[in-house]
Amino acid sequence: MRIVLLLSVIASLAACAPRVNGEIAQACIASDRRAANPALCNCIGQVASQQLSRADQRQLISFFDDPERANDIKIDDRPPAEAFWVRYRNFTNTAERACR
Repeated sequence: MRIVLLLSVIASLAACAPRVNGEIAQACIASDRRAANPALCNCIGQVASQQLSRADQRQLISFFDDPERANDIKIDDRPPAEAFWVRYRNFTNTAERACR
C-alpha cells in the first residue's frame, strides 16, 4: 500500500512540473545558462517556431551547443549568412519582448 501511495505522489509531482516542448526549448534548457528555465525556454521555442524556418531553427540550436558559432555567422559576409543574421536578429528582438 505504501508503495502505491508513494508512486501516486511521485506521478502527481511529475505531472505538475513544467514541460519543455520542442527542440529549441530543449536546447535552451540543456545549455545550462543561469537564466534558462522551462517557461523562458518554451517561450523562446514558440517565437522561433513562428519566425524561423526549420533550417534556421537548426542553426539556432547549434548556437546553444557552441555560442562561438553565432559569432562566426555574424562576421561571415556571404549573402546567405547575412540574410540569416537579419532573420536571427529579428527573432531575438521579438523573443526579448515576448519572453520577459
